[in-house]
Amino acid sequence: MNTFKSIQNHKLSYLLIFIVFLLPACRDEEPTIPTNDMPIVKNETIYSVLKEEDVTYANGLSYNGTSTTAEATPQLLDIYIPDNNSKNRPVYLFIHGGGFQGGTKSKPEIINMANYFASRGWVFISVDYRTVSDLGTISGMTPEEVAMFYNGIAPQEWIDFSLLNASSPDEIQTSIAMYAAQRDTKAALRWIVANAEDYHINTDFITVGGASAGAVSTVALGISNQEDFKDEISTVDDPTLSTTNLDESYNIKSMIYFWGSNVKLELFEAIYGLNRYDNNDPELFLAHGTEDINPTTTFSEATELKEIYDELGIYNQLVPLEGAGHGAWSATVDGKSLSDLSFDFIVERQNLNVE
Repeated sequence: MNTFKSIQNHKLSYLLIFIVFLLPACRDEEPTIPTNDMPIVKNETIYSVLKEEDVTYANGLSYNGTSTTAEATPQLLDIYIPDNNSKNRPVYLFIHGGGFQGGTKSKPEIINMANYFASRGWVFISVDYRTVSDLGTISGMTPEEVAMFYNGIAPQEWIDFSLLNASSPDEIQTSIAMYAAQRDTKAALRWIVANAEDYHINTDFITVGGASAGAVSTVALGISNQEDFKDEISTVDDPTLSTTNLDESYNIKSMIYFWGSNVKLELFEAIYGLNRYDNNDPELFLAHGTEDINPTTTFSEATELKEIYDELGIYNQLVPLEGAGHGAWSATVDGKSLSDLSFDFIVERQNLNVE
């Protein structure tokens, strides 16, 4: 049987065509009681927000326009910092969407969210990463030429799987972009840990979130092992790996998911035979439109993730966005915005000191 089509056939026949479209359960233990050692955040906008734009967190191999040789390209992030004297700040890393075709860290809705959290005491970081737009042109290439073209950008087994199961060059590139995006977002998180002291970040209070493709990467970032999407390629094939703070590790406290899926983890499992879910995974907040009709991000993706978390006994909260489709940034629930709902979840589950 075709391996690709055998993986949860009700859904994963759409695995490599992201290009086309783009409650609560409880863990037995309660969160730690807040102490004076925990970060203090504000219930409302208090602080002015300082911003550092286009900070390089790593380099990654990519293709510039119609070039035939991959070049080291800076990968960038924006940092939103509360203008206060705190030496003990939580951090929130956010990953934009775009179906792995494109997208931007400076999407207006992300900027609004960044200012919401930074003005309340978080260091908020919005990250760009490599997408299909950075992967050149492979139309007309033989499989051997494609494998050589993407050597160092994705592992050989990932390339081989894509070549075997994708039905078009576009699908191949989307699959390669999914790997590169994960490698980059992991590098961004390691950069945060490496530079935490400079921004007075408390790395015991890391939140990672994303929307659409960014939520796909968020789930994979929180669930996968630290070596995944990193050790499959050597620094011989990808010298830019040496710029990604390889010696750093991280512990994600909370994940915030907007209208995504766990499709990347299923692709990882199909290629490597490794299921990475376990009961040590980060707690999860999900907001998803009940009328989302994108093939890889239907509302059933959220309920499936909730079921996985329930079975593992990990605290999670699913907020259905009734009647909303994909990209429901303006949705409200009981008068609360997505930022309000996320704030409540993070503060309660991380038991931050709130003033």
